[in-house]
Amino acid sequence: MATSTLKKRITMAIVAPALALGATVGLASAPASAAVWSSCDQWGSTTLNGYTLYNNIWGSGAGSQCIWANSGTNWGVNANHPNTGGIKSYPNAKKVINKSITSLGSLSSSYNVTVPSSGAYNTSYDIWDTNYDYEIMLWVNKTGAVGPLGTSQGTLTLGGHTWTVYKGNNGANDVFSFVRTSNSSSGTVNILPILKWIKDTKGWFGNVTIGDLQFGFEITSSSGGLDFTVNSESVSSS
Repeated sequence: MATSTLKKRITMAIVAPALALGATVGLASAPASAAVWSSCDQWGSTTLNGYTLYNNIWGSGAGSQCIWANSGTNWGVNANHPNTGGIKSYPNAKKVINKSITSLGSLSSSYNVTVPSSGAYNTSYDIWDTNYDYEIMLWVNKTGAVGPLGTSQGTLTLGGHTWTVYKGNNGANDVFSFVRTSNSSSGTVNILPILKWIKDTKGWFGNVTIGDLQFGFEITSSSGGLDFTVNSESVSSS
């Protein structure tokens, strides 16, 4: 997690593409198979069946990356980012929740991904309150030299998984990272108990309103071009 992480999460909502020139994006090819939508633009985005997809190449020193989608819950990227430090991109699919924690009866998500065995990246949920004061990351797998921001708060079994919990601040907002203790390519996360644990057990925030719930790949390096695929995903809340 870099100190400028807030940029990657909310740029598409507030920054016009013409002004977003921070990353150098080379040419890359779209997937060989036909898709409903694809883009090699730095800030390429679209909305499909209630999910907003972002190519989101936000970090400095980035290479090329193309996103494709058959739906909002079946999509992927081919990314060719150099083998250097620092997060280059966070391609993701976003679902907007817009409910306070106490008004949520349930919040869960299922995922099934295919990820490379090389490179440096994590597959993660990135959850924000509507004021972007708090960021909750749930890492379901990671590869290479990547790690969360902050200091370890110990290990916790919650929401159907066992996590090592980290607490930190990137200069713009508090970040709470839950890193799965073993890699998983598919599963279901019961997210609401995690939010309630942060609120009620730890008191790290109050009854915030959950806004964006994103799921995607935080990519640091993928030299030579690597494929990241969300075979399926679902977000349900009540």
